[in-house]
Amino acid sequence: HERPLSMASSWSDAPPEEARALDVWPLDESNVKLLDAVRPRAWEGPTEAEAAGEYDIIAIGSGAGGLVTAKQAARRGARSALISGHLAGGDCLNVGCVPSKALLHCARAAREARAALAEGFLVAADGTAPKLEVDFDAVMARMRRLRAHIAPADSHEGSAAAGAHVYQGWARFSGPDTVVVNERTLRFKKCVIATGGRAAVPPTPGLAAAPYVTNATLYNLTALPPRMVVLGAGVIGMEMAQAFAAFGSQVTVLARSAVLSKEEPAAREAVVKALEADGVAFVSGVDVKEVQTLRQQPDDPRAFPLLKLVLGGGGGVPAELECEALLVATGRTPNVDGLGLDAAGVAHCGKEGIAIDDLGATSNPRVYAVGDCAAGVPRFTHMSGEMAKLAVQNALFGDGWKVSSLVVPRCCYTEPEVASVGLTRRDAEAAGVAVDTYSSSLEHNDRVILEGQAAGGGIVEIHCSKDTDTIVGATVVAAGAGNIINEVTLAMQAGVGLGAVARVIHPYPTVGEGVMQAGLGYIRRHWAKLN
Repeated sequence: HERPLSMASSWSDAPPEEARALDVWPLDESNVKLLDAVRPRAWEGPTEAEAAGEYDIIAIGSGAGGLVTAKQAARRGARSALISGHLAGGDCLNVGCVPSKALLHCARAAREARAALAEGFLVAADGTAPKLEVDFDAVMARMRRLRAHIAPADSHEGSAAAGAHVYQGWARFSGPDTVVVNERTLRFKKCVIATGGRAAVPPTPGLAAAPYVTNATLYNLTALPPRMVVLGAGVIGMEMAQAFAAFGSQVTVLARSAVLSKEEPAAREAVVKALEADGVAFVSGVDVKEVQTLRQQPDDPRAFPLLKLVLGGGGGVPAELECEALLVATGRTPNVDGLGLDAAGVAHCGKEGIAIDDLGATSNPRVYAVGDCAAGVPRFTHMSGEMAKLAVQNALFGDGWKVSSLVVPRCCYTEPEVASVGLTRRDAEAAGVAVDTYSSSLEHNDRVILEGQAAGGGIVEIHCSKDTDTIVGATVVAAGAGNIINEVTLAMQAGVGLGAVARVIHPYPTVGEGVMQAGLGYIRRHWAKLN
């Protein structure tokens, strides 16, 4: 096991430039606690004598996929090692799921407070209507504090306590069964690549030299940009557009194609309607011809650069837009460069990722790949973790768990949320799968009405194989949709038909009754009637 981190090597004693090099800023008490957990300044890995002569399994990357691989393998008796190159916890903890949901909570609170003012039941002590403003600095401080609170679960010390050897450094393959880290060669029986992905940045003229932000740097902001342009209309773009609009930024989304293009049309319409109500402007069918930097990032981190975007796209599209913050959210690209994959005999495509078979194995049978670095799989934290379980089971225990057997839900955490699992109607048509669709509009759901959300376009849509109650896909648009979809995901995974789901008693009043109501559509179509 690794020796504990000494306080003398804490990030509290680090020069700020070290933290900036890791894209973590400001170096306040919360970020010191975060970095001490996920990127200790002087982590002492195993000595030569302590290291295994040959590891049963090595995980490269310390996000969800790597952490689950290394910890679970160690707990099941394997000689396990974890190689952490950047920040343990990966994107999810540091620059993804965790900080974004912290911001969305504050945005929702601000939105609900304004609604309470509008409805007249939130007043000052003297009966007047108070003037509310969002303290953005406090929002970000709260995010950093809560992120640091979660960080120990992903820490080096936590992995070591589970029985894994932790190496802090960048790994590369030197052969089909060896990796090099910190100039040390480690031998393995099996290896799991879990290096994740990063924001894809388009080759727009002027963009590379501009002070844009991605999810990797957005959460370092300490002041609210007056104007934000979001390039891209996927999940990250929609969530942050709504959040920053709620905080008070003037937000414009530039979308070349449909908003949340993978989702059902009703879901996309509900999200656009909600964001527009929050003040977000959408410019569709637009191309960014050039990004001009009118003012670079000042030395003061609370000051802003100034950018101009030159646009093209035909009628109705403005010729140019200026902003103080440009969020690039145009997709993801796998982290496969510099790994020495060719030396390991691992086939890969830089854009798509590492090729795997249905058991998660690469072209080298000793090596598996999981999560965002693997080609052809959904890029979600929960998918990375589940694939890691599959890889451990197959690699160490000779099982035959299949990637294609996984039922993987997804969620966009806007307000309303959009959660889906399985096929959409368009997916079914493309695959030649005939379906029957059972829907329940939530505008008449009593809980939705009482929450003041009846006009939000909420809906539950469940698709079944034609003339059966076998569920092949579903979409829920509602507050808390990410929780509601789990019922349908379980039904699909367990082979429970929609008729049985419809007979599950749901507490009243809940938004989840919408699933039952959609199921009643199937029952009504098939129930017996008296002559």
